[in-house]
Amino acid sequence: QVQVVESGGGLVQAGGSLRLSCAASGSIFSIGTMSWYRQAPGKQRELVATISSGGTTTYVDSVKGRFTISRDNAKNTVYLQMNSLKPEETAVYYCYALAKPSGRGTAYYNYWGQGTQVTVSS
Repeated sequence: QVQVVESGGGLVQAGGSLRLSCAASGSIFSIGTMSWYRQAPGKQRELVATISSGGTTTYVDSVKGRFTISRDNAKNTVYLQMNSLKPEETAVYYCYALAKPSGRGTAYYNYWGQGTQVTVSS
């Protein structure tokens, strides 16, 4: 079984910074893409940033230049550094990992964390 756990959310003033962390643990053979999504109240879940196993990154346009996604493959951990936060970015931030569990053949599966709340006050 694979578990994905986020941490680092909280309350920050507009213009401030937060760093989210997400650790995957359990019987993991390998991890491919890792991503951060967010979901604001009453809105659909939105892909914020993605990083491949090789380190290639992509971002939604609204966060380019302010957010940075990175990962530590040795620790099965992905990070999201968020700078210059805006009130409209208040949301639950979710971590996603595409992982291949040990002992379950060659397939990769989708794993989600429970989410961490980020609140940006104006």
